[in-house]
Amino acid sequence: MEEANIVVIGGGVIGLSVAAQLSKTNEGVYVLEKNRRIAQESSSHNSGVIHSGIHYPHGTLKAELCTRGNTELYRLCRDQNIPCKRLGKLTVAVSEEEIPDLDRLVKNGEENGVKGMRIIDKQGIKKMEPNIVGEMAIYTESTGIVEPDELSNYFMSVLKNNNGTVVTDTEVTGIEDRGNIYLLRGSSAGKKFNFYSRTVVNSGGLNSDQIASFVGLDVDRLGYRLTYKKGDYYRIKGDPPVKMLVYPVPQGNWLGIHMTPDMAGSVKLGPNSYYVDEIDYSVESNSDQFMEEVRRLMPAVAGIEIQPDSAGIRPALAAHGSSFPDFIIKHEREHGHYGFINLIGMDSPGLTASPAIGEYVAQIYENEIDE
Repeated sequence: MEEANIVVIGGGVIGLSVAAQLSKTNEGVYVLEKNRRIAQESSSHNSGVIHSGIHYPHGTLKAELCTRGNTELYRLCRDQNIPCKRLGKLTVAVSEEEIPDLDRLVKNGEENGVKGMRIIDKQGIKKMEPNIVGEMAIYTESTGIVEPDELSNYFMSVLKNNNGTVVTDTEVTGIEDRGNIYLLRGSSAGKKFNFYSRTVVNSGGLNSDQIASFVGLDVDRLGYRLTYKKGDYYRIKGDPPVKMLVYPVPQGNWLGIHMTPDMAGSVKLGPNSYYVDEIDYSVESNSDQFMEEVRRLMPAVAGIEIQPDSAGIRPALAAHGSSFPDFIIKHEREHGHYGFINLIGMDSPGLTASPAIGEYVAQIYENEIDE
C-alpha cells in the first residue's frame, strides 16, 4: 500500500497551484484528479478574467487573495510566457441611479489596494469604447484575461519538476482519519485503491463538500454545503464591438452578464447565473437575456448577432443566504482532523487568486508542521 506525504484531491488550477507551491519545499506531493485530464471543470469553463479586486468586501479572503493574485499572475505570465492580455475594464453605470453603486465599488477598491482605478465620465466612456453608452464608469487598468489551460499546465510542470506526481482518472470515495495519518480509498483507472497520506488538502471543487464529509465533518452545520450555479456564454458574431472588458453595475453578489474579449479578440457574453442539480456543460439559456444586456450597453449598435458558446458551473456555498460567500480555506484541527485542509466554495475570483491561494495554503501547512 502506497504512502504519501501530502495528497491534494483535485487537479484544477487551484489544486495544482497548491501542489506546485507545496512541492517546492516538500517531498512526496501527489495530486489525485478524478477526470482523465487536469482542469476539466470550473478551471476551464469560465471567462478567463484576471480580476482587479474591486468587487470583494475588504477583509475577506477573496479580496486579499485576488489583489495579491492579480500582481503575481501577471508576473508569472510574463516570466513563464503564459498567454495573457492586460486589457483593462469598464464597469458602466447606464443610468444616474446606478452611479452610487460605482462610488461604493471605488471605495471598496481603494480599501483593497487596487491600483490603476479611476472614474470615467460619459465622454471618456465614448472615447475609450465608442460603442458603449453610459453615464459614468470605473476604469480598472489591471483587469485582463489569461488562458486557464496554460496556467494549469504551468502549475503542473512546476509540481513535476519538483518530483511531485499527478494521477488522473483517480477518484477518492472515502477517507478515514487514523490519528496521525489518513487512509484514502477510491478507484483509479477502474481499479480500487487504498492510499495513506500524512496530510490531505481537499481542493475538490464542485465535490469538495462531499470530500469534506468523507472525513466526518458535518458540512451542513459548518456551512460547507455546496450548490451548483451554472452560467451560460454566448459569443458575438463578426467584428468585436469592444476592445476591453465591459461590465454592468453588479447585482448583489452576481457581477452580471459582461463582455469579455478572448485571446483571439472575439467577444464572449456572460455568464448569466442559475441553479442546477446536475453537472451539464451544454448551453441551456436562450439568447434573450444576453441580447438585453447588449442593448443596454450598446443601444446604437445595430445588427449584432450572437451564438451559443459554452457553459460553466460554479461551486456556490448554500448557507450564506444574502451575505457575501467568501472562500473557505481552513485547517480542520479545531474539528479534530489535524493535517486536513479544506478549500470549499472556490468560485470566482479563484483563477486570478490561484498563485496566492497556493502560497496561502503552503503557509497553513508550514504552520501545521511547526506546531
